[in-house]
Amino acid sequence: MNVNHRASATAAPLPRFDSSVLTARRLREHGLTPAAIAERCRPGGPWRQLLPQVYLLHPGPPSSRERVEAALLYAGREPGAPGPVGGGQEAMVTGPAALALHRFSSVPPLPGLPVIDVLVAARRRLHDARGVSVHRAARPLPRPQDVDGLPCAPVPRALADAVAEIDDVDTVRLLLSEAVRGGHCDASAVLRELAEAGLAELPYVTPAVRELHVAERETAEGRLYAMVRDQALPDPVWNVELRLPGGPPLGAVDAYWPEHAVAVSVDAGPLDDAAWARRARQGERLEALGITLIHLTPAALAASPEQQATVVRTALMASADRTPAAYVVVTPR
Repeated sequence: MNVNHRASATAAPLPRFDSSVLTARRLREHGLTPAAIAERCRPGGPWRQLLPQVYLLHPGPPSSRERVEAALLYAGREPGAPGPVGGGQEAMVTGPAALALHRFSSVPPLPGLPVIDVLVAARRRLHDARGVSVHRAARPLPRPQDVDGLPCAPVPRALADAVAEIDDVDTVRLLLSEAVRGGHCDASAVLRELAEAGLAELPYVTPAVRELHVAERETAEGRLYAMVRDQALPDPVWNVELRLPGGPPLGAVDAYWPEHAVAVSVDAGPLDDAAWARRARQGERLEALGITLIHLTPAALAASPEQQATVVRTALMASADRTPAAYVVVTPR
């Protein structure tokens, strides 16, 4: 961008700047002295100092993007830089500002956010400044994601940093639910970040985590329906319970092809030791009856539906070569 400024008759022409937000160091590299910078930032002057050592090179308020760029410059990183800058120090947008850039509808858009959160390494000696909140990472920094040319924390980490500053269960529930239902990330990634940040057991987070599992289940079921439709698999019966005639239940499955004795179960929700044991028992019982049980994960359905469909299709085709399965009763779940 070419930022033009009114200069006095005796002042040397200003260089062409490639950004409307620059640090004092970059301005000095362009040949401006501290006195010249201060003169242009005088009251009523054409520039403004937004943050310590960070300047806005036009009159009037900064745009939302300029606020984010200024926060990153203050934290020691040039917007759009592929790696660490500022002496090898990394910084990225996190918290609500990152979620807004990731296009979450449950956070205000950037113009409505009074603070831009930035995530930096724990060793950094950097303090909050006007409109900037500094988060020092107590654990390794994630690899930033490029969002519209700005380095942002991945959604799970940005969520954890946002939740750490919120004590309202409804707000937390909305954020976590949108992360999964909106396709931004899987529930397991969110849960892992919350646990590593020591947030998962907080009283205002625990109810939202339960809602997160519901959202994960609904999203995974929708992906399973889409996989069957888009990959032209035969229509199964959906969401059924299997049981032996007059016998004990054999468990619920998400999809079942009775003529092929093939079932699919989506492993959504927390898989603790008890859940793994139930899964293993169900698989052993169905296998003993000649029924093939395929376990799919929400992440696999999202990342590679074609590959998951191939697994199911192979099992359906192989059923012709197997010993006929035992008869089971199929009832809606």
